[in-house]
Amino acid sequence: MRLITGFDHTVIAVRDIAAGVATYETLIGAKASAIETRDDVASALVVTRNHAVEIMAPTGPGAARLSAALDDGGEGIKSLVFATSDIEKLRARCERVGLDPEAITERAGARSFRASTARTHGARLFFMQRDEPLQANAGVVGLDHAVIRTSDIERAAALYGARLGLDMRLDREVMGRRLMFFRCGDAIAEVIHDDTLTDGRDKLWGLSWRVANADAERARLAEAGLNVSDVRAGMKPGTRVFTVRDQTCGVPTLMIEQGRKGD
Repeated sequence: MRLITGFDHTVIAVRDIAAGVATYETLIGAKASAIETRDDVASALVVTRNHAVEIMAPTGPGAARLSAALDDGGEGIKSLVFATSDIEKLRARCERVGLDPEAITERAGARSFRASTARTHGARLFFMQRDEPLQANAGVVGLDHAVIRTSDIERAAALYGARLGLDMRLDREVMGRRLMFFRCGDAIAEVIHDDTLTDGRDKLWGLSWRVANADAERARLAEAGLNVSDVRAGMKPGTRVFTVRDQTCGVPTLMIEQGRKGD
C-alpha cells in the first residue's frame, strides 16, 4: 500500500488575497471558501474533484516566511501538499529515508508535517491527512499534473520515486529535454530537467487541469478576459489542450481534454 494517496492541495502565494481568489474562481470555475486570516496570513481554498488550490497572502509582520517566499521569485506555487491516509507511518518513512521531517501538527480537521526543504532540494513539500475529504464544486474536472523543474533529474527521481514511493510511469526525452512522470493518486507529478536552474534548487512550477470540453472551456475563459491560446493537439495522443497565458498568479497553466474512448 502506498502511503501517499494523491495530491491534497497546492499553495499559491499572492500579494493581494482578493485578486488571487478572484483569479482562481475564474480559472477553476468555482467559488472559493470564505477568506480567513490567521497569524497575519489570509487564505482561501478553491476545491476541485481531486485537488484544491490554497491562495495565501501576507497581511502583516507575522507572515515573514510567506513574504520571504514572495520576495524569492514572486507570485506562484510555493508548496505542494501530498495526501496520505496514515500520517504517522508516512512521517516515519520520511524520517527513515533522510527527509528530516518536522513534527506533526494539527489544525482544522487535518494533521500535517513538512519535510526539510534542504533535503527536498528547495521544493517545499508537505504531507496531510484530513479527517474528512474536501467537498468539491467546480467546473474544472480536476488536476491532471503538477510540474516540477529540476537541474538534477536523477536526484529528483530518487526523491519522488525511491524516497516518497511514487510510481514512475514514464521516463522519456521530448525535444531534447528529459521528462519523468510519477503517478500520484489519479494525477501525475511531472518532473522536467531544466539546466537553466543554477542555484541547485528544484522549482514547483506549473499546473495542468482536466476539462471536459477544451473548446467550451477556452471560450469561457476568453469571455472572462483571459489571454488563452488556440486549442491544439496535446503531447499525449488523443488529448486536446490550450494554454492560459496570463492572470494565473504566476503559475504556468495548461487546460487538457482527455481523449475519448475510441478516438
